[in-house]
Amino acid sequence: MALDRLTLQNFRNHAATRLADTRGFNVLVGENGAGKTNVLEALSLFAPGRGLRRAQAAEMAGRTNGDVVPASGFSVAAELENGAVVLSTATLASAPNRRMVRINGAEGPAARLGEWLSINWLTPAMDRLFAEGPGARRRFLDRMVLARDPGHARLSARYETALRERNRLLSEPAEPDPAWLDALEVQLAECGAAIGTARAGLVAALTAVLATQPEHPFARPLLVYAGDVVPDEAALRSALRAGRRRERAAGRTLAGPHRDDLVVTLAAKAAPAADCSTGEQKAMLIAIVLAHAGLAHAEPSADSRQRLLLLDEIAAHLDPLRRAALFDRLRDSGAQVWMTGTEIAPFADIAGEAAVWRVADGQVERV
Repeated sequence: MALDRLTLQNFRNHAATRLADTRGFNVLVGENGAGKTNVLEALSLFAPGRGLRRAQAAEMAGRTNGDVVPASGFSVAAELENGAVVLSTATLASAPNRRMVRINGAEGPAARLGEWLSINWLTPAMDRLFAEGPGARRRFLDRMVLARDPGHARLSARYETALRERNRLLSEPAEPDPAWLDALEVQLAECGAAIGTARAGLVAALTAVLATQPEHPFARPLLVYAGDVVPDEAALRSALRAGRRRERAAGRTLAGPHRDDLVVTLAAKAAPAADCSTGEQKAMLIAIVLAHAGLAHAEPSADSRQRLLLLDEIAAHLDPLRRAALFDRLRDSGAQVWMTGTEIAPFADIAGEAAVWRVADGQVERV
């Protein structure tokens, strides 16, 4: 199911932008601040969640003459299969933080977007993924799980709802109702075990793919899914019940997949990713994203979703050998790839097969 056209209205610095006749490789070229990443962000909104910048919806609406308050809402639409399917997401000026989703004109939950598109991305902001706290790595892992299984979004939403309610009860001065805690813990255990199992399964599958990859040109990482509680429903329910007194003192839930981490090690040096150089960390990130793209392509599945891979400033700091290897791996992945850069030169190897747009001040022109 190909994504053929993308339309942005009043989105960031794009007043009215339409990109049509897309290809396997799609390249956006322009100066810093021109609006290239804004196009990738618009595409990322077709995955459940807040997009690649994790921005509030009101922040995405375009401004007029530098106004602090957006003049109106925004809209982004993607057409699949020559318009046979139209996905759209939009806000209104009257409710700037309420993002609506429509599929062929019918309003629905954002989680349903994952039924049509499978999306992953890599941005310069993720370069510190291994140096930051585990929350960013969990989001990275969940996005890769979601790209394989759109049902993961609903599980995560149910888990987060129950977690917030349990934390609220734990933090109240009065002793919580044990029966209410029991009910919440049943839901947390059910959803949490499924989330943990899906994450661990993906890490195992990625590990198998990475084991077949050479050390060069991209550094080969070793991956471990680390959690205090085995992703098992009974074990998680037992841990939650046993931890009530301690968690009352802390005012929050201390056991479950919301505390887990993705541990990454550079295979060649047996060094934790956080201790590696910036270049090595970047190379490992690229290796993981490419392994995920290759995994999705190789797995036997009836999945008809279009897979999108959004790569912001991916080629700028790679030498010609690594760029050529990157393009070869992307070509073999079967994904529709969207890349940005300040110059066309790094994309010379794919210029003949790519759709290229020049971006300037929110205006887009096909090259």
